[in-house]
Amino acid sequence: MSENDGDDDSRNDGKKARREAARERARAAREQANARRRRNRTLGISGIIVGGLAVIAVVVVVVANSVQPAGPGPRNMASDGILLHGVDGKIVPVTTKATPEGGTPTPTKQDDSVANITVYSDYMCPYCNQFETSQMPQIRQWVQNGSATLELHPFNLLDRVSLGSKYSTRSAAAAACVADSDPDDFLAYNTSLYENQPSESTRGLTNDELASLAKAAGATDPGVASCITDQHFAGWVAEATNRVLTQPIPNSSLDKVTGTPAVIVNGKQYTGSLTDTDAFAAFVEQNGGAA
Repeated sequence: MSENDGDDDSRNDGKKARREAARERARAAREQANARRRRNRTLGISGIIVGGLAVIAVVVVVVANSVQPAGPGPRNMASDGILLHGVDGKIVPVTTKATPEGGTPTPTKQDDSVANITVYSDYMCPYCNQFETSQMPQIRQWVQNGSATLELHPFNLLDRVSLGSKYSTRSAAAAACVADSDPDDFLAYNTSLYENQPSESTRGLTNDELASLAKAAGATDPGVASCITDQHFAGWVAEATNRVLTQPIPNSSLDKVTGTPAVIVNGKQYTGSLTDTDAFAAFVEQNGGAA
């Protein structure tokens, strides 16, 4: 073997070693790349699973919230309405405990020696506003002198005409907040809601505006504003509304309320003019004895 042949063999061995080393590096690189792809795919699947679980959790929370019970009703509205009577020439509320969660309202025990005036109304109802504006001044006088009582039942009949804002529910729930914490100011707030009544087919007042009206009406208890803005009694309004529209009306012969305002005097429904004060006074005197 010549010297050149030895050199050629050495060069060939070097080239072979370099090729093997290159192949080994390429193989290692492929394995790293494959491992990286497997890792990314695993992380991606894990992310999808975690994300899916998060969505499921949100859905579960939403569904759970949607089926939660309405909870207890407002204080001073154990009958689903607030009862006002006269004491020493002043109109004051009759205080009651709240209807407990899952409980049923307690109908008012009426005194037939006076005119018991009960009104079922919706704060977005223009006809309710007509009755309020025309008849409430003389009703106040009767209540003040003790010849009548007044029981007010706000409920939701007209949510469908407030462009999705559920104004009837929101305003009734706001009134419940005042009854619960500042019942002495309920009648003033009731009047204010009619004085500031929005037109049908509008969104109505915001919750903040409802809270501002309550404060202006004298309801300054710290809990009233948050109760209104949080719509604490919206669930109760739904339940009370269902009772009004599907169940017999206490202290009357009505199977249910079919329109607003529903005005009942000692068990008999008034069907006369909402704005004729003489006609209503005659009906009250005939059925309840109020002068």
